[in-house]
Amino acid sequence: MNETRKTGKGSIFAALGPGILFAGAAIGVSHLVQSTRAGAGWGFDLLWVVLLIMICKYPFFQFAHRYTVATGQSLLQGYRQLGSWALGLFMLVVVVSSFITLAAVTIVTAGLAGTLLGLEISLVVLSLWLLLIVAGILGLGHYRFLDTGMKVMVVILATLTVAAVAVAAGHGPAGDTSWPRPDLWTVTGLSFLLALMGWMPAPLDVGVWPSLWILEKHRGKKSLPTMRQVMMDFHLGYIGTGVLAVAFVSFGALLMFGTGKEFSPSGLAFSRQLVEMYTETLGGWSRWIIALVAFITMFSTTLTVLDGYARTLGGGFALLRGRSAVADSRSYLLFMPLLIGIALAVITFFMGSMKVLVDLATIMAFLTAPLVAMLNFKVVRSAQVPKEHRPGRALSALSWVGIVFLSGFSLFWIWLRWLA
Repeated sequence: MNETRKTGKGSIFAALGPGILFAGAAIGVSHLVQSTRAGAGWGFDLLWVVLLIMICKYPFFQFAHRYTVATGQSLLQGYRQLGSWALGLFMLVVVVSSFITLAAVTIVTAGLAGTLLGLEISLVVLSLWLLLIVAGILGLGHYRFLDTGMKVMVVILATLTVAAVAVAAGHGPAGDTSWPRPDLWTVTGLSFLLALMGWMPAPLDVGVWPSLWILEKHRGKKSLPTMRQVMMDFHLGYIGTGVLAVAFVSFGALLMFGTGKEFSPSGLAFSRQLVEMYTETLGGWSRWIIALVAFITMFSTTLTVLDGYARTLGGGFALLRGRSAVADSRSYLLFMPLLIGIALAVITFFMGSMKVLVDLATIMAFLTAPLVAMLNFKVVRSAQVPKEHRPGRALSALSWVGIVFLSGFSLFWIWLRWLA
């Protein structure tokens, strides 16, 4: 067991990074597509859903940072110490979700790149070029470039998004605010609700990534940051994802709700509709702002998703084989092209049903959330974590509330979808 190791005074900003990377990974399809669709369909009525799921998932994302700083180990190692069954179950979730998730975010990013640059190229070809560029950035720049680049992208994204929402709010709602809302408490409505919550702000299995990024950021150094420093980094990223989720709901509510227009179920087509409606409402001058916001949103997600899944697959399977190392550059570089190849195959063969695949991935993310939540809660209260760093009464109570909510809503949806 490793005790928390302190860095010197004045190094608070040196700890910033993994939490910002988490924000870059989270602010993607869940925000640009799902949150905006929530606003387009229900106005501001579903803001409570976004805030509720952010609160319910909060402890389980926080535990990754807490466990790593308290023990000097990754969350994957924490699962392994619970038993091979725990790590095996988690890796099963990762394997099932990784390729579909990467394919989903890639095709939306590629389409937005084509829209932004005016390219008339096949989406498969654009996706290939995009993934090769992302892989080149990660392979050549490694973690340091990812860390620095993501901080810049998230700052630009946050600034442009807040500015765009302010302009839209100043213009006023584009549609009829008294427009009737669809019934939410149907199979269709609840399926959307589950998809919204599944990836808001991110699937719970993504919580492992900051754990790996913390260790990578401080590799070769004598100390890890303090718990206070890491919590500041985490909260900055997590609160940022919540603020931007509210901003994207506002996009949909202000520009799309009550207009009477039919919106595409495809994430790519929907994103393009958002750009066009913003331009129609506010004028051609605004096109580049929302187009750039949309592209940076999805590019940062694609970058972090490829890196995060490559690290998780490499580290997880290494631990299952009994290796002590979490991950090395060889396994990282091995899983990266494998992820790219299978994601491109998914894009090629399931292009027409990509919306179904995205909904499947988001619903699966919610249905598997109680399992990951329980694993994270169990790990952070294990003997490896010093008592002073284990969650207190309030955080433990919130954890149980989150587990009960995630489990109860999943069971309710299963009953309504297949048993009622």
